[in-house]
Amino acid sequence: MLTGTAFEDTRPSFWPRVREIAVPPSMVETATARRTAGDWAGACAAAGFDVDLDLRTVTRVHGSGLAARLRADLRRLAPDLLRWHMPRTAPDGLLRTGTTVTLARYHEPGAPRPVRLVVRTAPAWAGAGQRISLTVWDGPAPHGRAHGPRGYRPPDRRFRLDLHRHLWDASRSHELRPRAGADGPGPDDGPVPLWASRVPGPQRFALGRWAEEAALLLAAEGRADGGEVAVRLGGRHRLLLDVRLSPGPSREGAGTPGVRSARFVRAGASAGLPVLPDAATWVLPDLALLRSGLVAPERLHPLVAAALAPGTPVSGSSRVDDHGPPREVDCRGARHRIGLVDGVLVPLDHDPDEIRREELLAALTGTPLPCLQVIDAAHRRPDCLDDVRDRLAHGDPAGALAGIERLLGAEALLRDGDLRDLLTDAARQRVRHGLFRAGLADPGPREPVTGRERFRVGVHRTRPRNAAYR
Repeated sequence: MLTGTAFEDTRPSFWPRVREIAVPPSMVETATARRTAGDWAGACAAAGFDVDLDLRTVTRVHGSGLAARLRADLRRLAPDLLRWHMPRTAPDGLLRTGTTVTLARYHEPGAPRPVRLVVRTAPAWAGAGQRISLTVWDGPAPHGRAHGPRGYRPPDRRFRLDLHRHLWDASRSHELRPRAGADGPGPDDGPVPLWASRVPGPQRFALGRWAEEAALLLAAEGRADGGEVAVRLGGRHRLLLDVRLSPGPSREGAGTPGVRSARFVRAGASAGLPVLPDAATWVLPDLALLRSGLVAPERLHPLVAAALAPGTPVSGSSRVDDHGPPREVDCRGARHRIGLVDGVLVPLDHDPDEIRREELLAALTGTPLPCLQVIDAAHRRPDCLDDVRDRLAHGDPAGALAGIERLLGAEALLRDGDLRDLLTDAARQRVRHGLFRAGLADPGPREPVTGRERFRVGVHRTRPRNAAYR
């Protein structure tokens, strides 16, 4: 029992919080309204996307035919749905930094490589605000860590959503249910082949979909006769599936149509082989949350809920406009009220002259009234500080400010303390991101650390301890 607890999947622990704040209802409502009105650029702006492409330039460089296909895809793009499904990392569930995800590939006759519609995230040092860049990539896609324009990386083979258009294309979002295996057996149901029983943590992986998804990948790569596909099981281990495109008898047993054989290898042995995208490797987080009862269907993105739980009522914005009744404080043997007056949090049971005397006493290092102490604590370190910090980290400044206004009022002047420091730091990080976008800032060259220095400064880890693969 202890071993099972130690090695169980910890990724769902951050997904409920991510689903609550990472894509707020107000963002979904605004982006959906603009998208349905035909304003794809406005929808991207509402969902926190920076549009780094120009259709006139695409037409001039790649021709009107490719530009027309690109324009059609942009009109089908649901940026809020794409943000919902973007790869994230533990423990906070923030967007995976320094990642370029392919949405669509456009093959031109005679061109050496396809043109790609991609989205990309900034490196960690410039990732404030959780902004996502939408652009066209017509360069090579190396497998290494080379950087592209403005410090962005080339497209990553692990994150190919051109094979999973239902994760961003509003017209195909209904395909999420069959592609996620929602109608199939659960992770603990039914027989499994021998190779699947040796996969570590099988409940985390979409084992029942690997053969079909690998066949789609091979077909997209033009391998009509099938072949081997590498499945990433971690930083060092790979599973090589030998897949045929037409289902047939399998030597591995029932439940794996199209898999001729499977073998485990080290990471280096799979170089050059197609890599099964992460979206096909792991169980869809929303499906896992629904099966475990950790989230209600109405709390999901409307398009996701419509696919996984048909008939779910569309929930409205979770924004709260009223401030509730005044709070009560024990003040010198009596119960006093604290509430909002003209957009400012004030004590309601003390006259203005008394308040001015107590504030003067506090300025002279005296002890103020308990009512004033509670108001001061609310300004410096409010109860909602953790929620404000999370919303700022996930790129929802409107939600963070709404929480502060509900507590302190819209006209409050923040005092020195943790809350003011948090907002100031968030503003500085957004400025840093803007400088990165303008090409005016970078982290500078990294000096190599080797030998004894490497051990001394403790930089022997190349991956965060709790990093997730989605």
